Amino acid sequence: MLQAAIQRNDKKAKQLIWVFSVVVFTAVVLLSNFKLNINLGFDVHIFAQINAVINTAIAILLVAALIAVKNKKYILHKNIMLTALVLSVIFLVSYIAHHLLAGEAKFGDINNDGVLSASEQLQVGSLRIIYLVILFTHIFLAAVILPFILFTAYRGLIADFTAHKKMARYTWPLWFYVAVTGPIIYLMISPYYS
Repeated sequence: MLQAAIQRNDKKAKQLIWVFSVVVFTAVVLLSNFKLNINLGFDVHIFAQINAVINTAIAILLVAALIAVKNKKYILHKNIMLTALVLSVIFLVSYIAHHLLAGEAKFGDINNDGVLSASEQLQVGSLRIIYLVILFTHIFLAAVILPFILFTAYRGLIADFTAHKKMARYTWPLWFYVAVTGPIIYLMISPYYS
């Protein structure tokens, strides 16, 4: 097994993790209510594409990290997971940029007028329900997973591998679900970007 990468300080770690998680959640919620009308000279939906690529990379990294730990390649596992965490921070910045610059798109809004008419709803049919189920589960899990990811990482970094493994059994599949559904949501909603 690995040595501790950071010194154990559960009280300080809990405070930092909860403060960071609440700040991120609050920022995402508050900033999603704003749209900046700035012409950057390029299609701001590039951020959504970047988000989909980052989420795909994170999903691949999560699988690679799982394989590494199952094969007792703990240093490789640690490095892969730290890379996934860094990519998650980059994702967050890109996600906020996209929502600030592009606003919201509605699934099925074919004419991009911001209103989903009855005829548009009829055209997309039950696919809209599938989209909404994926979207809502993705949003809910993305909103609650951050502190679990950070606590799981903290347990690994202080070499509390029993707690790390116990937490990872729940954190990993939820994080993986969020990472996989992100690109699916992008593929489904991108035709409705204006």
